[in-house]
Amino acid sequence: MNPTCIRRRTFLASAALLALPTWAQASTAASNWPSRPIRLVVPGPAGAGMDIFARVIAAKLHEALRQPVIVDNKPGANSLIGTDTVAKAAPDGYTLLLTPSSAIAINPIIQPKMPYDTLKDLMPVAQVGAAGILLVANPSTGLKTLADLVRYAKANPDKLVYGSWGNGSTGHLAMEGIKAHYGLTMQHIPFKGSAQLVTDLLANNIPVGFTDIASPVPHIRSGKLVALGTTGSARGPALPDVPTLAEQGYRFDKEGWYGVFAPAGTPPEIAERLNKEINRILASEDVIQKFAQQNMPRPPIKSVSQFAATVRQDIDAWQSLAKVAKLRID
Repeated sequence: MNPTCIRRRTFLASAALLALPTWAQASTAASNWPSRPIRLVVPGPAGAGMDIFARVIAAKLHEALRQPVIVDNKPGANSLIGTDTVAKAAPDGYTLLLTPSSAIAINPIIQPKMPYDTLKDLMPVAQVGAAGILLVANPSTGLKTLADLVRYAKANPDKLVYGSWGNGSTGHLAMEGIKAHYGLTMQHIPFKGSAQLVTDLLANNIPVGFTDIASPVPHIRSGKLVALGTTGSARGPALPDVPTLAEQGYRFDKEGWYGVFAPAGTPPEIAERLNKEINRILASEDVIQKFAQQNMPRPPIKSVSQFAATVRQDIDAWQSLAKVAKLRID
């Protein structure tokens, strides 16, 4: 045999042997996962709806996986800071993200400089709920319904300001849609999260705003805040007397969701294990009740592939809405 051929075959065989330990190590790491604490990054402040749901999931995952699951709040930039942390983390199953759909589906079209690629840098793992959001006002405004808000805003152009939990959030998009539909002019004040927005609504530092589905519930029940309506296809279980915006004549029945993601390249076995455990948690009666207390309907149960399909579909849907509303962050 030609000596050159012999040397080439020897080289290829050696390269294949050298590659085996790397594959074996990856396989072993996945089979031994988890062997240390897991960090669950929440791209919003403590106390907001997203944080509340994340802590329910983290506590239950701790029991299921027999490893601590530590919630790490990283608010700011409409979830970009926390999401980017996970997108750039090692794909080993020890850094996860629980984030709202707006961070995944809306940010790519409205943010001029995205620090990560949503579809390339993040792996969908499990959906953790789907619901509308709340349109809330301070009682001193006298506003009680969507119609009240529309009448006041039309009679007082540019006088009414509104808040949301960030530029490009679902709340921002929802109100911009209302403005376009009714021909209103209102200034948007972005906050770093729903918790901060609710605090300012209670203090009457801002008259009206879109919040997440959970944060203002106790204040609405006590009368310290007034819910004008909810987006989505159904009323929230904790606030059954609050009508949807669709019931009030404005159709905005698209629902947002929270989802768990991992860095792209995370072993599929780990994603599947997480999906199985999270879905088991979501199907448990005590978690269903805890979610309902926070105004979140019964969470949907989806496989990894089903949730990935939801992500792709919602990216198309939400980005279309953002274009219609001419939403763009400069």
